[in-house]
Amino acid sequence: MAEGGAGGNQPPREPPRNLQGLLQMAVTAGNAEPAPMEPMSDERRQWLQEAMVEAFRGQVDEVEQMKECLRLLEPPTPGAERGGESSEEAHSDLENREGALDLLAELCENLDNAADFCKLEGMRLLAHRYLEHEEQELRWRAAHLVGTCAQNVPKVQEQALALGCMRKLLKLLDHDPSEAVRIKALFAISCLVRAQEAGLQQFLRLDGFSVLMRAMQSNVQKLKVKSAFLLQNLLINHPEQKEALCSMGMVQQLVALIRSEHSTFHEHVLGALCSLVTDFPQGVQECQEPDLALEELLKERCQLLKDQEEFQEELDFCEALLRLCFHGQPDDNSMDR
Repeated sequence: MAEGGAGGNQPPREPPRNLQGLLQMAVTAGNAEPAPMEPMSDERRQWLQEAMVEAFRGQVDEVEQMKECLRLLEPPTPGAERGGESSEEAHSDLENREGALDLLAELCENLDNAADFCKLEGMRLLAHRYLEHEEQELRWRAAHLVGTCAQNVPKVQEQALALGCMRKLLKLLDHDPSEAVRIKALFAISCLVRAQEAGLQQFLRLDGFSVLMRAMQSNVQKLKVKSAFLLQNLLINHPEQKEALCSMGMVQQLVALIRSEHSTFHEHVLGALCSLVTDFPQGVQECQEPDLALEELLKERCQLLKDQEEFQEELDFCEALLRLCFHGQPDDNSMDR
């Protein structure tokens, strides 16, 4: 039985509910096999008109939802008095603000909504109030929303940077007592520096690599892994930064991290080190410094990891570093896998 679309006479069972869905339907239809041109039936014309009206109505409804969230977030947070009705009201107000930020994050997964959020001065509210809010539940949600809006939307990234979000996010990553806030701040930073030259330049001016290294040295495993992953990504996409990183002692600091008690985090540190030395003789020379004893460390790690499938990528990085820096293999036995 024919489904809806170019080859059938019936409309799809579930018409698109928003503009994004309608566009997806158009793309799908465009990829279908060409069908003979036929006049559009009155029934199909009516269905298409209704679908378009519904799609645009859905988009308008979402903008109205964002406006309502911002109306809730705009007033200053009431002081939470101890005991009595005032304390209960403050708790209810906090929950409402948390819900508003959660809903905005969901809506702003849509790129058009993210752009509209900024037009409604939402990013300004986040930058000037919520990234530095006394409530950690609001700080991490604000950081998450900055990152969600900024993903792959240059105009949003530019506005966030102009409002000083990078400085505040780096401060949160470096000093906030909440693990959740630090992790979400790192997410937002990543969204502002990847494929965004202006964001990278702000990150560099604010000594972002030092902040990133301190995050890798923290005791929060998730933060360590994500920091190392971002460092590796930046090294791959911006090899011109390798000299500056070497002058900061990045090779020595990465090797020190590898010497810590073994964990899955080491795979990402080794990946970052491998990216740092690839096609960069200065990095190779620093790895060869006798005081680092890196060759011995890498060979020992290869012995530890061989025949353990779950550590295969880490083992690959160790062997790649041995080839790049010491022109050899782990030893005669480590390749018997």
